[in-house]
Amino acid sequence: MTTMNFLLCQMRDTGNLPMPKLWWNRIVLLVFVAFCCIDQCNAMDSNPISPRETIRLYEGDAPGATGSAEHDVPVIAWWPAIDRGLTAAVVICPGGGYGGLADHEGSDYARWLVSHNISAFVLRYRLGSKGYRHPVMLGDVSRAMRMVRHHATKFSIDPKRVGVMGSSAGGHLSVTLLTHGDDGNPSADDPIDRHPSRAQLGILCYPVVSMITANTHSGSRKNLLGDNPSEELLRDLSGELAVNDTTPPMFLWHTWEDTGVKVEGVLELAASLRRHNRPFELHVYEKGPHGIGLGVRPYEPDHPEKLHPWTNECARWLGEHSFGSSALQKK
Repeated sequence: MTTMNFLLCQMRDTGNLPMPKLWWNRIVLLVFVAFCCIDQCNAMDSNPISPRETIRLYEGDAPGATGSAEHDVPVIAWWPAIDRGLTAAVVICPGGGYGGLADHEGSDYARWLVSHNISAFVLRYRLGSKGYRHPVMLGDVSRAMRMVRHHATKFSIDPKRVGVMGSSAGGHLSVTLLTHGDDGNPSADDPIDRHPSRAQLGILCYPVVSMITANTHSGSRKNLLGDNPSEELLRDLSGELAVNDTTPPMFLWHTWEDTGVKVEGVLELAASLRRHNRPFELHVYEKGPHGIGLGVRPYEPDHPEKLHPWTNECARWLGEHSFGSSALQKK
């Protein structure tokens, strides 16, 4: 029986009641309706269909902007966690070969993170298909990390628990941040730039890792670096070569079946992390095409069994690193 039908039945049944009981029943019904409204609001918060707010990374033109169209304006879309206390946060870099932005690797990931009580920020970074080149993209994700921390109170997030996540080319942007992040500039005129861009952890989904010819994704490299990048730049932006002794923990996954981006890049990244004694978790699945995302489109929060197995493994890993639902927090 629906809530409305229940109310109508109750209202019909009050017709022959004495006046005191009639008023009492009406009060009970009002309380019932109020709780139904609260439950509905909570359901909407736990399964959001759109971000609460979209925020420009810069008040004026972004550094290096070549115009004022939508694609010239980097923004973050804020998806708040369910918990009203301080939560962890993840900045999401959608894939798209540095030529586009795949929504299912942005908004769907945000909904999934929110379901695990993690605040999500989907980044719209500038693209090579619109004439931008490195380091513009790294500047955009770095600014997003700083902004999330600067507005930690507004977002109800813990600035010491901010990670980054990306798929395909967005994974390359994420690993570039993970290997090039900084601690901020305490003397910067812009207070946002005083905050660190460094991430506490990274989630890389079938990422482009290398810019070296043998293992790169040629379209992503061209959109990011143009036609004739220097060998020094190629090496600097190859994640497997850029890992260092302070690189944050990473969750890596890929599929053997992926013909769009080679799995060798992830394997070499994992080997490099091991050499530097940096924590990581690696999953290589046999099945799954490039761009698989959560394994189902659109994301169905009421049917987690339909999601790809990496989501369960990642949720556990996030809990072990004190991200996510309280039940998963490290003891």
